[in-house]
Amino acid sequence: MKIGKGTEELTEEKWQAILLNDANYNHQFFYAVKSTGIFCKPSCKSRPPKKENVLIFKHAEEALTAHFRPCKRCKPTGERLPDHEWITQITQYIEESYSEKLTLKILADACHGSPYHLHRTFKRLTGVTPVEYIQETRIRNARNYLSQSNKTIGEIALLVGLPNIPYFITLFKKKTGLTPTEYRQQHWNKEVSKSELND
Repeated sequence: MKIGKGTEELTEEKWQAILLNDANYNHQFFYAVKSTGIFCKPSCKSRPPKKENVLIFKHAEEALTAHFRPCKRCKPTGERLPDHEWITQITQYIEESYSEKLTLKILADACHGSPYHLHRTFKRLTGVTPVEYIQETRIRNARNYLSQSNKTIGEIALLVGLPNIPYFITLFKKKTGLTPTEYRQQHWNKEVSKSELND
């Protein structure tokens, strides 16, 4: 993401306008959020971003040139973001944030839409619900940790955003047919067989 060109200073006045969703500032500037790749009007009702992630642009075109996408909720360019682009944005956010707490509301806030609309659009375009996609992402990453590290089951559960260990084990077995321990054992047995063949 190209950042720097066309950006303005984030003054305390502008920061307060963002925090207060002040519509009086709508034609004065736009703000982009580095962590989500989205830009908004000051009046946007989305969850307040972290101050260090905010960039200020005078015009929407400058934010677009810097590769930020218009917010689905406040429509800073006056146009609707195509659904498939929005879903790409959501899946990208899940891939980057799967280790954190992720609810439909958190996802909708971060990706600037309503939970109901997000759930419906996501399922229609991907064939799975956002929750199922989050689970799949967590289990895929857990499988990588199990096969490539010596971390304990509890450590891996935490790393993939599932701090409740019994729930993590149940979900893992439901998705893979094996418990995390069985999966690791099976993977290691395959590795041992491979190395014996190569000797």
